[in-house]
Amino acid sequence: MIYPTRIAVLAAAIGAPLALLVALLFPASWYAGLGWPLAVVALAAADALLGRARVNVVVALPPSTPVGVTASMPVAVSVAGGRPPAAVQVAVTRDPLVTFPDGPRLDVPLDRGRGAAALSLTPLRRGTASFETVWVRWAGPLGLIWRQRRIDGARALPILPDVEAIREQGAQVFQRHAVQGLLAQTDRGDGTDFDALVEFRTGMDRRAIDWKQSARHRRLYAKDYQAERNSQIVFAIDAGRQMSEPVGGIPRIDRAISAALLTGWLALKLGDRVALHAFDSRPRVASGFIGGSGAFPELQLLAAGIDYSGDETNYTFALTTLAAKLTRRSMIVLFTEFTDPTSADFLVRAAARLLKTHLVLVVVLRDDELETIVEAPPAVPADVTRAVTAAALLRDRRLVLLRLRHMGVHVVESRHDQVAERLVEGYVDLKRRGLS
Repeated sequence: MIYPTRIAVLAAAIGAPLALLVALLFPASWYAGLGWPLAVVALAAADALLGRARVNVVVALPPSTPVGVTASMPVAVSVAGGRPPAAVQVAVTRDPLVTFPDGPRLDVPLDRGRGAAALSLTPLRRGTASFETVWVRWAGPLGLIWRQRRIDGARALPILPDVEAIREQGAQVFQRHAVQGLLAQTDRGDGTDFDALVEFRTGMDRRAIDWKQSARHRRLYAKDYQAERNSQIVFAIDAGRQMSEPVGGIPRIDRAISAALLTGWLALKLGDRVALHAFDSRPRVASGFIGGSGAFPELQLLAAGIDYSGDETNYTFALTTLAAKLTRRSMIVLFTEFTDPTSADFLVRAAARLLKTHLVLVVVLRDDELETIVEAPPAVPADVTRAVTAAALLRDRRLVLLRLRHMGVHVVESRHDQVAERLVEGYVDLKRRGLS
């Protein structure tokens, strides 16, 4: 495709008043005024001939990229035949899953017909971003003509949960809490797994005395317990409409998945078994329990398959189905979000049924938008109305969380950038206390 540059259009536009002026001053030689636009057209045609070249563009996509982390897309340009331009412009198709911080167009300078640059992109959501079309254009030597070429091809970029950050945070957690040694020191005698029969000493729980063995040995003996190492952890992720809303530029569900993967990685390291359950109006992902540190890639693959949804969340159906599949006491970590009292009431009732058998931990993200509206000083009368409404929503939210805590549900309410660390701390605390 060939089309004029801005310089060519401006040059031709300047010639129009000149042609009109010549026609007014010299009516008999009016055609002389056409010399300027004709000269521009002739120069543009010469520029199009001089700028002929075979430009090839290779876009190297990474195998995958984590959501929310800026990545680079290397672009290599080579010119074969003709007169190579000094620089070319490369643009790719836009995809709703990614955004380009510097725009989707890239200027690539050439040296002897070759050049390379990188296009920055930031994934917004999980999925597969497609870049099927690449456009490249370059100007002629005179700068009057753009020559443009369209290059079609299948270019797909899988967008996965952020695993590198999970591994880095996991290493920091081990260094900060010294989890294995801490659990071995504090959980001795406080867990649920029988470890050994020891002689009763002052300060031990009298309920641990084994009276039958004490009578046989004619000396008081007590059962020594240790924390259970093969606990079952179920990450139940609400994938409904409200969890698809962005917070801090990334959907809530992606924040939840990152926190679940970090805690799941830690749980697998500690010898627990992990399962993943995702639901909206009905269950969408329901995995079995996996164990061992080598099972983390399988957990990551399952988390990558959780899709965004516009359906309303059905807590009763999803959590009842989950409870029916569990054959022993488990820790259920529920990631969710609620705004209206009706859905919150269904959440409370479903959690109450789970508490009869299982340990429930509910994770919610703080609503920074509502808190900002409440704390901002009003500038117009409408700001007062918004602040009162936001305060009422926050009050209802706190009441729901308070009801859950009174029932015995453990609640983690955190900022979006601290939810993973807060969840890990809560899991380690429950593990230390032998409640998991």
